[in-house]
Amino acid sequence: MAKNAGALSRQRSVAKGGSTADPAEIQRLLPPGLDTFDYLATMVAVVEPDGQCLFVNAAFEEVLGLSRRSVLRESIYDWFADPVLLRDVVQAVARNDYATSRLEAELKRHPHVFSESLHVQVIVTRLDHGNLAVIELVEVEQKTRQEREERALDQAQANKELIRNLAHEIKNPLGGIRGAAQLLQMELESKSLTEYTQVIIHEADRLQLLVDRLLAPHRRPHLVGDVNIHEVCERVRSLILAEFPKGLKVVRDYDISVPEFRGDREQLIQAVLNIAHNAAQALVERIQGGDAMLRLKTRVARRVTINRELHRLALVLHIEDNGPGIPESIRDRIFYPLVSGREGGSGLGLTLAQTFVQQHHGTIECESQPGHTVFKILIPLP
Repeated sequence: MAKNAGALSRQRSVAKGGSTADPAEIQRLLPPGLDTFDYLATMVAVVEPDGQCLFVNAAFEEVLGLSRRSVLRESIYDWFADPVLLRDVVQAVARNDYATSRLEAELKRHPHVFSESLHVQVIVTRLDHGNLAVIELVEVEQKTRQEREERALDQAQANKELIRNLAHEIKNPLGGIRGAAQLLQMELESKSLTEYTQVIIHEADRLQLLVDRLLAPHRRPHLVGDVNIHEVCERVRSLILAEFPKGLKVVRDYDISVPEFRGDREQLIQAVLNIAHNAAQALVERIQGGDAMLRLKTRVARRVTINRELHRLALVLHIEDNGPGIPESIRDRIFYPLVSGREGGSGLGLTLAQTFVQQHHGTIECESQPGHTVFKILIPLP
């Protein structure tokens, strides 16, 4: 252990003197298995008590905006806006005063790559190898998003069970009510009275249609084929413009490097159409004024965690509008069945969209304020 510590100290002196740290030498001095950290979405670094950085994973490189070789020549404390508390915590953990500690901090990033710092939660853990410490950084925003995704996934599962059970309980009585109304209508001689039986039959049919729509995504088989997301967007764009030919501008902002992926094209068209159609309906006043805007934007994201799984690449599809925004009273419940912010709305469009996207192992996020609403669809790419 003393030999390792001395070698690490010599390596640190070389690095601080301005020479490039020898990756092979550092790798030899570190414990085996650190390469597995490259599969994590969170940022991980292994440091000495004085902050000399001996290892960083791929996520740390990407978020910091520097190569791993460059980071190994620096003190990790240089990348924090206020490093005093972090320095004290790392040294205390390295001394084994306590095994682990958490704090929040502002991570500075390469100024030529990123314009803003990053608010992170820092977890410092002692590594029983040369008095080293492991520093794990989790974006506070990412942590919040992951928790929101988990809640949405759990809620979707609960909704699915609720819908199935409720539909089963409704369908049988509905059939009986409709059949009884038809029999009663055959026995009635007064036309004025048959109007009442017609009301019963029509309402029973309407409820049957609603139940069928609720069950549709769980009944229909998943037809998998090659999907080009831009073909999906173009189909949705043509359908929206056919219904709203004047006063609405649908802007394309496509990243042509987005690869094809395996999925159900019709389901994805329906999911994107449901969101875009809701947006267009919310833009009615602006459409009348001639300044309504709907934007379809595609991008590729790297190292994205979706529904608790890390993916190397993911499709990000933004559906943006300049409408009045989603009412705050329902903002947290918009994906729930039968919740609608529009009079006469069924409250099923976003529920079905979320279901279809989740069947592609993806998720939908939403941010809304007056004048700007964004629905963001994330789907893993091969």
